[in-house]
Amino acid sequence: MTDAALARPGRLILVPAVITLAVTMLRLTGELQNWSPTLFSREPGGGGSLVGISWLVPIFGAWFGWLLARSGERPASVSRALGLTVLAIAIMPAAGFAAQAAGLPELSPATLVVFAVVSLIGLAVALWAWPGLGRVLLAYALAARIPVVVVMLFAILGNWGTHYDVLPEGALEMSPIPKWLLIGLLPQMTIWLWFTVAIGGLFGIVAAAIAGRRRASA
Repeated sequence: MTDAALARPGRLILVPAVITLAVTMLRLTGELQNWSPTLFSREPGGGGSLVGISWLVPIFGAWFGWLLARSGERPASVSRALGLTVLAIAIMPAAGFAAQAAGLPELSPATLVVFAVVSLIGLAVALWAWPGLGRVLLAYALAARIPVVVVMLFAILGNWGTHYDVLPEGALEMSPIPKWLLIGLLPQMTIWLWFTVAIGGLFGIVAAAIAGRRRASA
């Protein structure tokens, strides 16, 4: 891989983005057709469905890290990069404990906004851990999540009854556009970007370290 290719994350993410879009469309089709709930859960949040794009994050994170390392692009310090990435991941559970201790309602818009802001901080830390990989993962995260934002808009407007438009039990009912902004646009463009860059970064750094050792031993 050339330096020019590394400077353009779009070259690296093209195939993974297409695969991810295909999985999103398969997931939507499975839910609309009432296929197996184990594979295509319609529960709010996805219910741990086995078909979903979140499972692709570790795979593509490791793949990106491996490719970058094999081309000569590595973090300045693997231990530093791992430490910052673990910090970026730990920020969100810490925020959850803090929100619970402060008595914030679990399903309130205020709580979601807090998590969105904290996730952006975590995202910044994850990008700092290994900027080269972070840029690639952020580009992939946007390519993966923007289609979901669009799907959620249509699902909410059409009341499709999928996990893309169903509110958790106990959540405040609202009109379609505010609902899309709150459960669609906001988390997809904050929390899920953090998840992709932080979790993908963890696997990518480990893969890069393995690739570096194999190259050194060769």
